[in-house]
Amino acid sequence: MRKASRLFEIIQILRLAKGPVTAATIAEQLEVTVRSIYRDIAALQGMRVPIEGGRGIGYILRPGFTLPPLMLSIEETEAIVVALALLERTGDQGLRQAARQVNRKISAVVPQPLAGTFTTNALHAWGSSAPAPEGVDLALLRQAIRTEQKLHLCYRDEHGQQSDRTIQPIALIYYSQTANIVAWCELRAAIRNFRTDRVAECRPVDAFFIGEGDRLRKLWTDGWQSQ
Repeated sequence: MRKASRLFEIIQILRLAKGPVTAATIAEQLEVTVRSIYRDIAALQGMRVPIEGGRGIGYILRPGFTLPPLMLSIEETEAIVVALALLERTGDQGLRQAARQVNRKISAVVPQPLAGTFTTNALHAWGSSAPAPEGVDLALLRQAIRTEQKLHLCYRDEHGQQSDRTIQPIALIYYSQTANIVAWCELRAAIRNFRTDRVAECRPVDAFFIGEGDRLRKLWTDGWQSQ
């Protein structure tokens, strides 16, 4: 987790807490060291975020500190609820967990009657859930798309034949049964789709395609019109 995201998460944890929260508790939730939390708390205090407390007794966020308000209509709130529910049907464990966190955060800050949409289970998305792929971490794929990092795939085609590919991932498409990686395949020198359930192995390559992602996505979307 990047430091900026971690600082925001610390504020959220303290804002929602009913009492003092120790650095150890925060560190466990964010999966970082206690020392990192001490440094982050000091950084937030240096930014004049009103955090009080200390080591051994825990920290609290002084009442009155708020983040910028999120103004949503009822229809916008319901759209978010349904979108978060649909994420539960993907095989992306990271996005599933993030969806639950988003639900808790928004329901904690939006006023009634909007908050009730998140807590009454009035809106659902039914259907079978895609299994998590065994050979690839979807969180790794999403990160590689963001950072424009190349990946090595050990890939099986529909006939079971295996090949090694170096790809430049540019998009991830979620279907009901699986997810597809859209990437520039250096072996084929073309845009190719790779089903995640056919990936036997995926690992980062110490090489990047910085600045090429947008161009490759345009090449990909331009191809839709010719199909």
